[in-house]
Amino acid sequence: MRNRYDNPDLTPPWKRKKAVPEVPAETDLVVEEVTTGFCGAVVRCEKTAEGPTVTLEDRFGKHRVFPLAPRGFLLEGRTVTLVRPTARPDRPAGPRLTASGSIAVPGARARVARAGRIYVEGRHDAELVEKVWGDDLRIEGVVVEYLEGVDDLPAIVEAFSPGPDARLGVLVDHLVAGSKESRIAEQVTGEHVLVVGHPYIDIWEAVKPASAGIAAWPRIPHGQDWKTGVCRELGWPQNTGAAWKQLLGRVSTYRDLEPALLGRVEELIDFVTAPAA
Repeated sequence: MRNRYDNPDLTPPWKRKKAVPEVPAETDLVVEEVTTGFCGAVVRCEKTAEGPTVTLEDRFGKHRVFPLAPRGFLLEGRTVTLVRPTARPDRPAGPRLTASGSIAVPGARARVARAGRIYVEGRHDAELVEKVWGDDLRIEGVVVEYLEGVDDLPAIVEAFSPGPDARLGVLVDHLVAGSKESRIAEQVTGEHVLVVGHPYIDIWEAVKPASAGIAAWPRIPHGQDWKTGVCRELGWPQNTGAAWKQLLGRVSTYRDLEPALLGRVEELIDFVTAPAA
């Protein structure tokens, strides 16, 4: 007859750690490292001399490398052990990322449009925002409008009549202190209107060179049309519309964009969706 003393594990039952599931560390799986609280998507899983590691990337593009330690991560708030994926793994049930780096909501329907809006100067700018942030904007119920030029902004703001429940966010091209554009932006900015500008000469430049398939964006002499000069220097189609279509096709996620643009768009989304005080 077996008695309780035959069990070599003398740890009291209430002190024994419960078994946790093992989850393959597949690309884009979103987890949180338990000791640091760093949350990010799996970028790669590697075998090193010190043991297997996983690299996580947060939504701002920061990378951290962690060992695949037992019980080392949280998946949807539950402790798991990440393991290296097999050659042809089944995709684990866990949160995934949208193109913008947000956690995707499977099966979510678009929310009824808010009164608030985001205006984006430039057709190419608007297309890029839609491609990367479109899923998030639909879930939040935020409509993006195309702003043809900053000169139209005062009239748009006046007609829009922004308020606590109808905030207006505006993304404009490169803002230079003391310029006409910056003066217009200062004129309309207020409690319910936020105008921000990305630091790039043109939205094309917000695409990382590596993602664009080039070593670097060329410098175009002042006074020349920037897009035309870029196409000429890179040997791209002289039709800038065709060149942009080719460039946009190389953008899949937020990882293809420079952090400065990511921060400006996220700032506008947070501003427009913030609850009324």
